[in-house]
Amino acid sequence: MKLHLGLAYIGVVLIWTTTPLAIQWSSIGAGFVFGATARMSIGLSCLLLLSLVLRQPIPLHRPALASYVAVAVQLYGSMLVTYWSAQFVPSGWISVIFGLSPFMTAFMAAAYLKERSLGWGKLFAYSLGVCGLLVMFNSALELHQQAMAGLIGVLAATFIHAASAVWVKQINACLGALPLVTGGLSLAVPLYLATWYGMEGLALPQNIEPKALYSIIYLGVIATTLGFALYYFVLNNMQATNVAMMNLLTPVMSLFLGYSVNQEPITPTTLAGTALIMLALLIYETVNRRQARNGCG
Repeated sequence: MKLHLGLAYIGVVLIWTTTPLAIQWSSIGAGFVFGATARMSIGLSCLLLLSLVLRQPIPLHRPALASYVAVAVQLYGSMLVTYWSAQFVPSGWISVIFGLSPFMTAFMAAAYLKERSLGWGKLFAYSLGVCGLLVMFNSALELHQQAMAGLIGVLAATFIHAASAVWVKQINACLGALPLVTGGLSLAVPLYLATWYGMEGLALPQNIEPKALYSIIYLGVIATTLGFALYYFVLNNMQATNVAMMNLLTPVMSLFLGYSVNQEPITPTTLAGTALIMLALLIYETVNRRQARNGCG
């Protein structure tokens, strides 16, 4: 593996690991709506500037516009629900539940894109994933009542995220990562501003903590701009199986980051649920790799 590719891979893993905790911190004293709106506005500004520097046009033909709508569904719908949910659950749980997105995406792809890659191996992996999810629900009951609402919210956000990915694939506009994300954010940011106006009257936070301010800047500049760029660079230059390993690394790392930095509880039930979901992902990716080798995936 080339050094620059390896560094990019490590960069994506670190960004994905730290993003859930940064999302939680960005709402401290600021509110989740302002935190999300500020992050996306900064991200859009950076992406537009990057598009100008690279002289990368944003296509406006019909398939491109449809793709931007699909991406905006994820960037607005999924992310806003995630920000709301982050108030009630440990940050590491967000990464663990989002680890279920490949399962949801596969089921939707089978239903709407007629992809026939489901088999007994994947069905077994899905069953393990559902078992892990049920254990996580039990873990939420051990924390507090609001944790259950937060967990359901993250699950809904994961579903929206997966649906958006399938929708983008169904449109198949053949767009690069930069115009795709920039176009999606261009539609999502006005929705965030409208939500901020409707819920808080565009009022700026009175006492935003430095931790929240730095988290918002980090999410806007690093996670949104650099994170997407590095991810698509890795995706285009590395085997898909190696890229998929990120789904196994980041949930565990996020869980222990929240424990060590934010004093988030890790109970035996949480560990059991996480282990089941990670095992399900490992089996899923193993079956995927075998199907790809045999020309069936």
